[in-house]
Amino acid sequence: MKIRQLSIGGAWEITPVQHGDPRGLFTEVFRVDHLAAEIGHPLQVRQTNLSVSARGVVRGVHFADVPPGQAKYITCVRGAVLDVVVDLRVGSPTFGRWEGVQLDDVDRRAVYLSEGLGHGFCSLTDDATLTYMVSETYNPTGEHAVHPLDPELAIAWPAGEPVLSARDAAAPSLAQQREAGALPDYATCQRYTESLRSQ
Repeated sequence: MKIRQLSIGGAWEITPVQHGDPRGLFTEVFRVDHLAAEIGHPLQVRQTNLSVSARGVVRGVHFADVPPGQAKYITCVRGAVLDVVVDLRVGSPTFGRWEGVQLDDVDRRAVYLSEGLGHGFCSLTDDATLTYMVSETYNPTGEHAVHPLDPELAIAWPAGEPVLSARDAAAPSLAQQREAGALPDYATCQRYTESLRSQ
């Protein structure tokens, strides 16, 4: 597989090698050793999630308190989405920037994002199905959101009228979350990543 670091530190795009013949295909969607060689530590998977979304649905931008945060390894097993990584780490050189990667059932790419980064996606097809392997189990008191349509982020969602959950539609802006002290701190995230590498 090919692993490429994105422009936002702590995020990678993974493109697997697909082996096809008249029967179908086989591919390695996740290799803990290959990913660890890039990020400096193995991903400890503690929960796997699956979501199905109609075309035009936007989910996110979600993030978790660090420590421990929640690293994510995301792939699309049906349909297509624009997967978006947002740097919400106060003090980061790319704070407030976002980058999108199309995940689909053709190229079967994946995205890995480390603790402290924000995540969202827009469904490009009906029944777009994502799986997420995550480093921590769900903790409702430690998980937060930034409004996905916040003009400060200016994410170019490929949907004329994005469909949002009630939670995401009511989410604070980036500025509001920063003023509230809710956003992850870049230095804290860096120290936490280093602690994982030293284990």
